[in-house]
Amino acid sequence: MPSRELADLNARLAGSRPTIAVVGLGYVGLPLCVEFASSGAEVLGLDVSPALCAALNGGASHVGDVSASALATALSQGFTATTDATVLRRADAVVICVPTPLRKTKDPDISFIVAAGRAVSENASEGQLIVLESTTYPGTTEELLVPMLEERGLRPGIEVAVAFSPERVDPGNPRYGIRNTPKVIGGVTPACTAAATALYARACDSLHPVSSPATAEMVKLLENTFRMVNIGLVNEFALICGQLGVNVWEVIEAASTKPFGFMAFKPGPGLGGHCIPVDPHYLAWKLRAHNFTARFVELADAINGRMPEHVVEVVNEVLNDARLPLNGSRVLALGVAYKAGIADMRESPALDVIDRLLARKASVSYHDPYVPALTLETSALRSEPLTATSLQEADVVVVLTDHAEFDWDFVLRHAPRIVDARNATAEARRRAPNLAGRVRTI
Repeated sequence: MPSRELADLNARLAGSRPTIAVVGLGYVGLPLCVEFASSGAEVLGLDVSPALCAALNGGASHVGDVSASALATALSQGFTATTDATVLRRADAVVICVPTPLRKTKDPDISFIVAAGRAVSENASEGQLIVLESTTYPGTTEELLVPMLEERGLRPGIEVAVAFSPERVDPGNPRYGIRNTPKVIGGVTPACTAAATALYARACDSLHPVSSPATAEMVKLLENTFRMVNIGLVNEFALICGQLGVNVWEVIEAASTKPFGFMAFKPGPGLGGHCIPVDPHYLAWKLRAHNFTARFVELADAINGRMPEHVVEVVNEVLNDARLPLNGSRVLALGVAYKAGIADMRESPALDVIDRLLARKASVSYHDPYVPALTLETSALRSEPLTATSLQEADVVVVLTDHAEFDWDFVLRHAPRIVDARNATAEARRRAPNLAGRVRTI
């Protein structure tokens, strides 16, 4: 039987001015704060970085999807960033949005969830909703977060409500954001699901409750494993087509004309971003405890992990054809962010490509309108202006990110040789077929 405090939680969450705390103010947490603030809620953003909190309170956003004007509006509506975990005590709902990276062994690093869970449980009170959004392995909510709360006498569905709701943030996506992306919700009990539904109804137009936190946790892993495996498949097709002398991009374009039974994925220099290269490994790790091997995940990871070296080999072949050694050659990389239109460098395959080129003694420079400086394991680089001279002086130009800001006709005219890992120059080559021979795709 829910306590009296928990019984009126849904009404408080649906009311005109609930207090919502968001733990972790990164790519997931900050946009969520802005959306909740726009709904009329008082929003308390908690982060471990004093500098970040000071910057946010001063109106400086570090997340590309949150503009300075959007942050200013949120601040005027009642958003505040703080490092003081005791503010959690007066929240009606607490949402945990901390990172879940991989260790070098590709095992999950849940230390951020553990630290956040402790901070939340130590400051939790009866009648609160606590939601985990961080992508993790199935079972985390009930095996890790719930016991922390129960140690303080806070039982899910009785004293507190506990749920998992996977984040579905796609950085740089102009079409889909928090408001119009359906929200999956899995509570520990039906009452917990109902409370989480009341919370997210403030920020999301479409809600999809599922039967348990583990189901909701698995939903996110399926979504990203689906993409990882299909990207691995098309990357392998790129390698196969290269062996057979077939243009993989032409194959994909033709296959895409089929109106059913086919979804186009594109090859590239490897996987990037926080989700797709990382999340499937949480599933594989969990399954190893059950003596089960996630073979598709491991195979796709091996194929995708091979792509940066494949790009370097193609660069080497292009230089060899020109009687130039890779050692000492000038390589200009276009784009280092993990995808077009953003500055996000998390798990960017461009870093692997550049590291491998430097290891083979190439002279590497780069241009990226979103990333002014770049720190690698062995060196630090700054983005150089993209000019006719910088293109002409490069022995080979490597396209690693297809930013819309690049003028591909200009690049094609001035670069003597191009390795295009994104097929970004396709239209420019169609317009100037006499220059198409300068380009080698992967």
